[in-house]
Amino acid sequence: QVQLVESGGGLVQAGGSLRLSCATSGRTVSSYVMGWFRQAPGKEREFVAAISWTGSSRNYANSVKGRFTISRDNAKNMVYLEMNSLKPEDTAVYYCAASRTMVVATSAGRYEVWGQGTLVTVSS
Repeated sequence: QVQLVESGGGLVQAGGSLRLSCATSGRTVSSYVMGWFRQAPGKEREFVAAISWTGSSRNYANSVKGRFTISRDNAKNMVYLEMNSLKPEDTAVYYCAASRTMVVATSAGRYEVWGQGTLVTVSS
């Protein structure tokens, strides 16, 4: 079984940057599609970004395209989300997730394993 632990969240001013990390343990995640989702207070969980097994294919939500970058290091069993030009509307709990699908899925239902989340707060 795969376990996921996020870190790197915190408080940042609008326009600033943060780098989230997702440490994986248990079975290797090199064959999993990895994704990041977020959930703001009072809102549903939404897709942010996802990356294929090899890292050759990536998918982003329109709201973060050009500002966020997802990457992975299979040798280190790590997944990252680099977030730049942060906006107050990016404030949310960010979750790392793993999927055994063959596609870079954007639907939360396609992901079987979830981390506990890390809070990102962007002040205006």
